[in-house]
Amino acid sequence: MADATSYKKPPVDNDTYSDHVDSEAASEVYDENGSLLSGKTGSSLGYGVPDSRKIGVTGAVFLILNKMIGTGIFSTPSSIFASTGSVGISILLWAVAGLLTLSGLSVYLEFGLAIPRSGGEKNYLERVFRKPPFLITSVFAVQMILLGFSAGNSLAFGRYVLLACGHPMPDGLVPRIIAVACMTFVVLLHAIKPTWGLRLTNALGVFKVLVLLLIVFAGFAALAGYRLIPDPHNFDNFWAIEKGDGYGGGGAYAYATALLQVVYSYKGWENANYVMGELKNPQRTLKIAAPLAVIGVTVLYVLANVAYFAAIPKAELAKSEVIVAGLFFRNMFGESVAARSLPAFVALSNIGNVLAVSFAHSRVNQELAKEGILPWSNFWASTKPFRTPAAALFLHWIVTVIVLVAPPPGPAYNFIVNLYTYPGAWINTMVAGGLIYLQFKKSENWSSPWRTWLPVTIVYLLLNIFLAITPFIPPNSDWNADGYPYYAFPLVGIAILLLGVVYWAVWTKLLPKLGGYSIVAETVIDETGEEVMRYHKVPTTGPREATAQPLLWDGNASVHSGYGSL
Repeated sequence: MADATSYKKPPVDNDTYSDHVDSEAASEVYDENGSLLSGKTGSSLGYGVPDSRKIGVTGAVFLILNKMIGTGIFSTPSSIFASTGSVGISILLWAVAGLLTLSGLSVYLEFGLAIPRSGGEKNYLERVFRKPPFLITSVFAVQMILLGFSAGNSLAFGRYVLLACGHPMPDGLVPRIIAVACMTFVVLLHAIKPTWGLRLTNALGVFKVLVLLLIVFAGFAALAGYRLIPDPHNFDNFWAIEKGDGYGGGGAYAYATALLQVVYSYKGWENANYVMGELKNPQRTLKIAAPLAVIGVTVLYVLANVAYFAAIPKAELAKSEVIVAGLFFRNMFGESVAARSLPAFVALSNIGNVLAVSFAHSRVNQELAKEGILPWSNFWASTKPFRTPAAALFLHWIVTVIVLVAPPPGPAYNFIVNLYTYPGAWINTMVAGGLIYLQFKKSENWSSPWRTWLPVTIVYLLLNIFLAITPFIPPNSDWNADGYPYYAFPLVGIAILLLGVVYWAVWTKLLPKLGGYSIVAETVIDETGEEVMRYHKVPTTGPREATAQPLLWDGNASVHSGYGSL
């Protein structure tokens, strides 16, 4: 680790190990077959990132912004208002969601600054849940690989490109072809010209901020009376709750659903944690960039909602089936401007999201492969031929294209795409609960340059419990309104997490028993000079087994070279 003092190793036994030690402690590196590569280091294995390609504060800010700002802020405000029926409560929910996001950011800052490695939650969960070995990593890996796709925003890009050209097509073959082309372009750009990929990501991040600023300042103009429609008087009874056709009428379920939608509109604030290994001075960069991006987005989201209410009558906003920003542009600048410009704005916002997600998730895929968790890990971890995670990007492309091409249009496709968000609530619940455990368990010797107050962590923990449980609450309307029972969505999400348990049992128990080998953990110096775990197969018979010994730490946190077996 770059700053060894920020992470203290816990005492472990033969079945428990730490994946972070002082860089001076390691002297041996093994190849994928378990053979000793004398004198080799992680950088010579090809995983190192040149300093010229590392990301500074500005790049990290836009990496976060591009994932956070998708289509949500341009469409979700109408459904939020329809659910609550109140202008004041709607705006308040957007502000509250921003504060809840900051609570999660604080938790991730404490973990990220203590463990400045690419991979995000993978590293944090491994630090907390060390028994049974490899279980939590397997659960996270299955969830990340199967659901870490970019299909939703890729298809949205295809749809809005067609809409901008005057050919609206909600779904079908043509927008999906455009979506596959979008995903292919993004993957090739990040793989072959990574510097240009980051430049385009930054440029689209600037563009998104400018579009939101345009909406905000146009909203100020609307408040001053400069609009093409009469004053909607939406702020006259700020806290009044509208009822009737088109409104949810308030109530616990309506507010819970609305908050759920708003919180997911902030999704993406953790994006820089996934690529810590590619940040310049990662601890300093994350500490500055992440709060700046989240606070900036929160302010823009709240002011954009104020702008919408300044220019769109309540009844029109609540019953709208189009993007709310389209209504805003029409009422402020005219029908033709809204029809021409907004679809192009949203399409560019979508491809910016695809760029940011693909960049970050491919790094997580590579980290999982570097540890040997995935089938054919050597291939997926490779940086050939461009010294980029091209193979991991290809894995991200495969899953995304399958989701784009396989499901038929309609409820089946929407179900799969929406499933992307749900299991993350359980993962984040474990992360928040894990931090509370580390802070209170003295024997863990937990230390980080950033300290999250317990009430803040509890707020984030309760938020994710809320996000995990709310989908099980029966709706007031038809239980099968979306083409499937309301409870199918959370049940399938949980099933995917349990699939990770099945994968772990097959990988570490069943296959080794049938194949006459065991899974062992070996120490490797990675590209940052740290020692991390790599998992390999070792025959259970022969001279190798006789010399195998558990991986142990002495009192000075120095490694005793050998194998840590299941």
